[in-house]
Amino acid sequence: MPRKFDLTSLQLFVAVCECKSIAQAAEVENITASAISKRVSQLEELAGTPLLTRTRSGVAPTRAGHTLLEHARNVLHNLDQIERDLASGADQLRGYVRVFANASAIGEFLPASVVSFLASPKHRDIDIQIEEMTSHDVIAGVKDGLASLGVCWAESDLTGLEWMPCGKDHLSLVVPAKHPLAAKQRIAFAETLHHEHVGLRTGSAVTALLRRESVRAGQVLRYRVLVSTFDAAIRVVGAGLAVAVVPAEIAAPYATVAGIKVVPLSDDWAERRFAVCCRNRRALPKPAAQFLSHLLAASGN
Repeated sequence: MPRKFDLTSLQLFVAVCECKSIAQAAEVENITASAISKRVSQLEELAGTPLLTRTRSGVAPTRAGHTLLEHARNVLHNLDQIERDLASGADQLRGYVRVFANASAIGEFLPASVVSFLASPKHRDIDIQIEEMTSHDVIAGVKDGLASLGVCWAESDLTGLEWMPCGKDHLSLVVPAKHPLAAKQRIAFAETLHHEHVGLRTGSAVTALLRRESVRAGQVLRYRVLVSTFDAAIRVVGAGLAVAVVPAEIAAPYATVAGIKVVPLSDDWAERRFAVCCRNRRALPKPAAQFLSHLLAASGN
């Protein structure tokens, strides 16, 4: 019978990655460094590839190691959840829904849907965990069974999953209140390319979309500042440093307090659709099925 990954080895591997040192992990886990090294070697033998690489500051996971680290954390988290849910006995079992979602969904509507769902007395024994990632990783995670539900862009490749439309958002240009473009009622994206932009990190769906459209327009998208969130982009705009393209639904609350103007983009692609996906809707656990129905109802679908 082939050997399999065991929980102790996974726990020790996570400790090594978090401590960035086998010796420090050994102290935290109260075990010898040689025992941890042996466990890591066994994991590498099972994986068929190195999982750790040496760095100036200790050790770090390889590409395969990052994959194992993500899965190991999920396994250990789920085990903790099982222990908590079963600790109080069968009469008080709690439901649990894990949702992967992209940044726009989390920034626009998902938290409000979670709040309204959990506010119902019918759902008092249900817990929901939301994790942010790119739409590509949302889909991969749902396919791998790491989350019951995923919220991503409907334009993504959802082959192999069941999905339903789940609302829309609208990209707009955010400019300082006294900017020359602030007087516009609507604007084409190509008109904004004569100005410096605030950009989001590589991997963002908005970043990829804007780069594609700037190439189509035959112009260069110039970034003066790169940030990691829409909120940070809006703050940079409010400081008068550049303009930014963000969802109007995120920018609107800032319009009266951050010294900005929100100008809708007139391009057809500026309206984007969300999708909520799962592997098999009929096979969803009851708490996940209930939250899915609530999410669809809240979005008008």
